[in-house]
Amino acid sequence: MKTFAASSVLALVAGLGLATAALADGEFAGITIDAKLIGGQQYEALYARIPEWEAKSGAKVNIVSQKNHFELDKEFKADIASGSITWCVGSNHSSFSPQYPQLYTDLTPLIPTETVAGFVGANIAAATLDGKLVMLPRAQFDVSALYYQKSLYADPAKAEAFKAKYGYDLAVPETWDQVRDQAMFFADPPNFYGTQYAGKEEGITGRFYEMVVADGGKMFNDDFSPAFNSPEGKMALQWFVDLYKAGAVPPGTTNYLWDDLGNGFASGTIALNLDWPGWSGFFNDPAASKASGNVGVAPAPKGAAGVRTGWSGFHGFSVTEACPNKEAAASLVDFLTNEDSQTLESAAGPLPTRTAVWDKVIAAAASDPYKSEVLAAFQETAKTAFPVPKTPYWIEASNLIYPELQAAILGDKTVDEALQAASDAVDGLMRENGVY
Repeated sequence: MKTFAASSVLALVAGLGLATAALADGEFAGITIDAKLIGGQQYEALYARIPEWEAKSGAKVNIVSQKNHFELDKEFKADIASGSITWCVGSNHSSFSPQYPQLYTDLTPLIPTETVAGFVGANIAAATLDGKLVMLPRAQFDVSALYYQKSLYADPAKAEAFKAKYGYDLAVPETWDQVRDQAMFFADPPNFYGTQYAGKEEGITGRFYEMVVADGGKMFNDDFSPAFNSPEGKMALQWFVDLYKAGAVPPGTTNYLWDDLGNGFASGTIALNLDWPGWSGFFNDPAASKASGNVGVAPAPKGAAGVRTGWSGFHGFSVTEACPNKEAAASLVDFLTNEDSQTLESAAGPLPTRTAVWDKVIAAAASDPYKSEVLAAFQETAKTAFPVPKTPYWIEASNLIYPELQAAILGDKTVDEALQAASDAVDGLMRENGVY
């Protein structure tokens, strides 16, 4: 069983004065809930609340797996294929949930109506598939904004050198072309890099997808045939290729996922970093980040079509259909997404999915210049945010696309060759599954 006695995290919980959700003492005594949860430092504060639920309910929580969501996805599919769904609660995400139509139960009869009504309606709508409420959203509404080191823009010598080379004033970038210019300008490998990006799994596919949209293209046609092998797709992929070829990103970037990016920017060796709101507190924490006190946050830049990148989604928790103790499992899910839990998570930067918590976040930001800047940047980006393509084959398509993107970035294929191969593979996937 996962141990939650992390003193600093528990102190934070106590300091916030969070209350235990309404639950009869010992209501689920003797029950053990096995859970498969997403892992990472930004989730530990929430998991530190689990002993509260255990003490009140009488039940125990056994975390049998704690991994990033890409690894969880593989594990879930292996469990489904082998018929070994022996766990009750799983981390979920709006990008992944359409793949598992039979895995998770409908939470509607298990969660009070007034509880569901407390969430932002758009999130609940996205968490409802074929009429089933398959997850409760947590305080992890994700859309990316641009973090940057402020000192880079306060150096007159850098400003003069930049303008001499590129012909325009050095300022926080508003377009992805400007990000490319500045990343190349700031880079001083191997000690300092201009930017970075997730280079595998849905991390790179999602970034490519939002760049295609920002450049005026689309990932799929209306019938879900691939549309990314296009001038806009080539422009988007060339952006990634150019930065890698110039040494403006770390050489290991094609193996990077979210924790690598977060820790990379916090190391103080990255100038510009497109990343999620959950990292904002970590980046400005002097105990965790060498960039603290020097972090600026701006809305996500725009592509060639004047469209802002805004690939978005949200995390949540679900209960399996096979769970023998659905009421207890749903109670845990309710607890991990309740107002107190979302208040705790939002204190570190994540955007809440509960209306009442948004009010608290806005009030807290008013007296904190950094939090105000974070909130303004993410609110602006969220105005034009868009979800992943609404197909249950999104992740399978991503798994076919990202190796080809990597091949182009590494120089093993041309941009044209990589996109043709990816398009052919996705076309085959869709035809094989009768999508068209």
